[in-house]
Amino acid sequence: MTDPTPPALSLSDLSKTFGGLRAVDGVMLQVEAGERRAIIGPNGAGKTTLFNLISGELPPTEGRITLFGRDVTRLPPHRRAARGLARTYQITNLFPRLTVLENCLLAVQALTSVKLHLHRALHRYPALFERARAVLEAVGLTGKEGETVRNLSHGEQRQLEIALALAGAPRLLLLDEPTAGLSPGESHLMTTLLKRLDPSITILVIEHDMDVAFELAKRVTVLHFGKVIADGLGEEVKANPLVQEIYLGAQ
Repeated sequence: MTDPTPPALSLSDLSKTFGGLRAVDGVMLQVEAGERRAIIGPNGAGKTTLFNLISGELPPTEGRITLFGRDVTRLPPHRRAARGLARTYQITNLFPRLTVLENCLLAVQALTSVKLHLHRALHRYPALFERARAVLEAVGLTGKEGETVRNLSHGEQRQLEIALALAGAPRLLLLDEPTAGLSPGESHLMTTLLKRLDPSITILVIEHDMDVAFELAKRVTVLHFGKVIADGLGEEVKANPLVQEIYLGAQ
């Protein structure tokens, strides 16, 4: 009998303490392969700290992290990336003086053996250019390849950041507030873009905009003071009295 497909991500009693502050407190979370899951919660709920634990940028105080059935709790970020994990950040992290294509080529190159070939011109690797142009097309930046990044709009820079995360063909993509700072029109464009991504990519997204969160994800997890206070289908979470009181501002 064939074993069932393991979840893309499994967190068991995951905690992170900073001095006397328990920023993440005993989080249990399971995200299935191909799922779109949103994490919401008020400021200070521990959402970004949770992402830093999952990506390996912070070591957990307690608990276990499993990625596609393999324990990665003690692995550094680059080893997790090699296992299919990629992420974006609240603040864009781009090379502003380089072009869109150059930024994307660096991301593609970083995850291949080409990065070790220091004495061979990059144009000798046409597959890198093909991959870079493919991910730029996936995020709607075709035609912008020659633009200097600092001349892009904020929304276009966000699109490029998604492209860089996609460059290594990730199996699990962590998106930290992808619509932060965007205009309503840009936010709508970003939501449409994310919904059109390859359905085989598992997406875990932190989102401050409730409408975006519920449109992107079928299931929603709510954090408050580092604890999971609700987890379920979008409509179930919306109807949860504790969520309405704590997060949605119900009286």
